[in-house]
Amino acid sequence: MNAETMLASEFATLSDLIRANANERGAKPALIADQRVLDYAGLGAVMDRVAAGLQRDGLVKGDAVALLGTASIDYACAFLGALRAGCVPAPIAPSSTGDQIAAMVADCGAKILFLDRAGATRIDGIHIAANRIGLDGATADIAWQDFLAPAGVSPVPVSIAPSDPFNIIYSSGTTGTPKGIVQPHSMRWQHIGRSPTTFRDAVTMIATPLYSNTTLVSFLPTLARGGAAVLMPKFDARTYVEMAARHRATHSMLVPVQYQRIMALPDFDSFDLSSYQFKSCTSAPFSAELKADVLARWPGLLIEYYGLTEGGGTCILICNAFPDKLHTVGRPLEGHDIRLIDEDGAEVSQGETGEVVGRSAAMMSGYHGRDDVTAASTWHDADGNAYLRHGDVGRFDEDGFLILMDRKKDLIISGGFNIYPSDLEAVLAQHPQVKDCAVIGVPSDEWGETPVGYYVGDDDTRAILDWFNGQVGKTQRLAALEAIDELPRSAIGKVLKRELRDRYLAK
Repeated sequence: MNAETMLASEFATLSDLIRANANERGAKPALIADQRVLDYAGLGAVMDRVAAGLQRDGLVKGDAVALLGTASIDYACAFLGALRAGCVPAPIAPSSTGDQIAAMVADCGAKILFLDRAGATRIDGIHIAANRIGLDGATADIAWQDFLAPAGVSPVPVSIAPSDPFNIIYSSGTTGTPKGIVQPHSMRWQHIGRSPTTFRDAVTMIATPLYSNTTLVSFLPTLARGGAAVLMPKFDARTYVEMAARHRATHSMLVPVQYQRIMALPDFDSFDLSSYQFKSCTSAPFSAELKADVLARWPGLLIEYYGLTEGGGTCILICNAFPDKLHTVGRPLEGHDIRLIDEDGAEVSQGETGEVVGRSAAMMSGYHGRDDVTAASTWHDADGNAYLRHGDVGRFDEDGFLILMDRKKDLIISGGFNIYPSDLEAVLAQHPQVKDCAVIGVPSDEWGETPVGYYVGDDDTRAILDWFNGQVGKTQRLAALEAIDELPRSAIGKVLKRELRDRYLAK
């Protein structure tokens, strides 16, 4: 079956689509990184070698395979090869602490951990019960080339059902076991199916990490439709536009802080980005002013997506078509049901504010091994249909566009990454000089938002801040810490974080 027939069918796997692309357009570039190019024939061959290597080492359908590193061709091949073996990739952020990484590997039960030198540094001296495969000369149990099965070896075919797990994406967390979001093949098939047909000839800039769902929702459709993915191991605004111009990029998914840095380049208008057809944004608040600037100076469509890594309902805003709606996140996609509920779980009336809940064919299977957390994140309508809670508060305008008002759980989104204040507070509270504490998100020109802490305790702020930032991952470090005599609280004891935020901004 050819790729076009598969894409028109009710269900197909990404692995089979890439195999079809390898047969039909084998010499076309699939992955580009630095000076290296891997075409579809080469990608299909390496995927076979990875899959056969995993099966040789005893892995079977449904087994998790962990990945720890920055974007590279070998990392991508390890991820995709695991899928061909019927395994479940579990990408982990290298910015996590060693203990966090160990907890995530243990949680998914991975027997194999692919890692690069940056990843290996993070877990130096940390016990992890998985065989380490070094991708770029990293110190490991076995080198990448030695792990691969011999060229020409084919893996045992694996039958995949839509409900089978595709991957596990871990949410941020600093204590206990992080939440593993299990996304089934059916969910990824929905992402591929809703991608524009122009992805077939796309040259997609991949400037966010491959362990992020933000990245995968553009990376995977690009390969499914036979486009080329240009990988950036680390984002830099000037490098991005230089590469985009050189490769004649057509597509990209970026987070708002990246758009901000790119548009702030003093010579941005001198770069030829006329090849762009489709730019998208997600993962963090995208200001109307920034959207307008991108529309005015960067060719091609600008699309904002609003949704969860867990799935559920997704809104889409085609900014070019609705320049008067840039303050919104758009309207629900076709087949996506988004509703607003009050504190008691009842739906609110049109125009009223409520918590966002959503439902669609693109939904997670649940949190890995955390049925209680899955249940707590779900709302059911009168017919018993399950909707995922977004944790945001918003309202629909008279045209059905969703306006976000606030994040119900004070979630901080910094540089496109979710940071949960409660996790940071749990760490800060462990310091013997801290009697009480709270963490808030404040605006940041560099990151969009950044976490700031307040604490009640001994006045040794610098030492406590240094200690705290040594306990957490890079993306979770506090930008500032301030002592306070008493945290403001409501009558029922809830910390009034808005007062803390106002206090900080007033300075």
